[in-house]
Amino acid sequence: MALVNSLLILILLPPLGVLSQAASSKEQTLHIQALLPQVCKDVEDQSSCLLNVQAELDNAGPPNSISVLSAALQATLHEARAAIESITKFTALSVSYREQVAIEDCKELLDFSISEIAWSVGVMKNIQAGSENSHSGGNLKAWLSAALSNQDTCLEGFEGTDGRLENFIRGSLKQVTQLIGNVLTMYSQLHTLPFPTPRTNSSDGNPEFPAWMTEGDQELLKASPVGMHVDAVVASDGSGHYRTITDAVIEAPSYSNRRYIIYIKKGVYSENVDLKKKKTNIMFVGDGIGATIVTGNRDFMQGWTTFRTATVAVSGKGFIARDMTFRNTAGPQNHQAVALRVDSDQSAFYRCSMEGYQDTLYAHSLRQFYRECDVYGTIDFIFGNGAAVLQNCRIFTRVPLPLQKVTITAQGRKSPDQSTGFSIQDSYVLATQPTYLGRPWKQFSRTVFLNTYMSSQVQPRGWLEWYGDFALGTLWYGEYRNYGPGASLSGRVTWPGYHIIRDAATAGFFTVRRFIDGTAWLPATGVRFSAGLSN
Repeated sequence: MALVNSLLILILLPPLGVLSQAASSKEQTLHIQALLPQVCKDVEDQSSCLLNVQAELDNAGPPNSISVLSAALQATLHEARAAIESITKFTALSVSYREQVAIEDCKELLDFSISEIAWSVGVMKNIQAGSENSHSGGNLKAWLSAALSNQDTCLEGFEGTDGRLENFIRGSLKQVTQLIGNVLTMYSQLHTLPFPTPRTNSSDGNPEFPAWMTEGDQELLKASPVGMHVDAVVASDGSGHYRTITDAVIEAPSYSNRRYIIYIKKGVYSENVDLKKKKTNIMFVGDGIGATIVTGNRDFMQGWTTFRTATVAVSGKGFIARDMTFRNTAGPQNHQAVALRVDSDQSAFYRCSMEGYQDTLYAHSLRQFYRECDVYGTIDFIFGNGAAVLQNCRIFTRVPLPLQKVTITAQGRKSPDQSTGFSIQDSYVLATQPTYLGRPWKQFSRTVFLNTYMSSQVQPRGWLEWYGDFALGTLWYGEYRNYGPGASLSGRVTWPGYHIIRDAATAGFFTVRRFIDGTAWLPATGVRFSAGLSN
């Protein structure tokens, strides 16, 4: 009952920035007493957690909801740093290649979390200083959503091991994961409703780019590589600055604030490319789908973690790619084999092709946009826990192994407070095998198909269970105004979490402008679009 009461107090708190003016000193104390237990809810060492948060709170300015969240984030940042130090010590205990790779994954993923929590601390400082802007809430939720999921990916890397090291590392991660989840829940309860009141859609049909893209970036998406100013040229025939993409990436500046353009000439590049977190604002420009091809064949059966099988992995903020193919040739018999993995916040892919079988496109975390792209696969071939919109894309199925069922998506949202999910809009499901639109990889899996063509091989049920009744009441799957022989809703699943979306307001939540932080459309090719839903 005490927990219910404290939650009610929390939900009724004034918005950030209002409490210190609206409440008396006594009321502030009451609010703080309600908030602090929520920060440390379900944490194993409650007393230590409360002491740490209180210590941070003493340095966080006047006691109010802002300062409590700021103190909670600072305490969480300390826990994340301690966790990465703890995990590093387990390296010597690994006895297999997969365990070694998994530990390296965990270190990199925790480093992602540390950055994302630190960015969130920065947002809270801006709010405290009175300089909150319209993107603050979207940024904070996106970053904390990603930070919450990274630890799960770390543990998933131990699949196929005896579980000994996994259990040790799980213990090291438990507290930081719980703290991130608590802060995200508190922020969500203080700020948002499941479907915010929609803005009025403009109907002028003028295509726009996402807000994060500068005018210069917009021109780069439209320009021909011939005559374009580029910073580096990759050519397998030796006619450029580099023969491999990896060499060009290594030489690219770190933490760049300006766009750094790597032109990759026509050719087949057999390499695994990893753009680390420090490689920000990189752009790949190819000579076209099927002309510029990056290909690899790493797969789970070779001992790699799924995270590390990617032919191309991008983690630095603001990555853009256009006119190229990302491919993994491992084949269906080798199970998980990623062509492209994306952890790049505010990244965009334009006229690209992602080709694989199981787990082709790993939209792992943060905000991503795909325009006029092709995606090929068999099992869960668009998966992860990013906030991703695929617009005017074509989705192709391939022949799976015997007894396998083709599923397009496996979205991994683990908390209802995460701002993640997949929105597939104005696209084409060109299935040639019996196909399902998705299945719930995690408890709060969220995927919608809007205004999308579906071929006859999309099965009448539409969606597939993961196992038993797992997540069927907590997932959020929806369809809105889809068409084609596979789009009939008459035989669809009747799960509690499945929705036939009938109103534009709900569908509008999943548009580019709303779902990935107020962005708008990338330019259309021969099709007129409004800034939100198409007609």
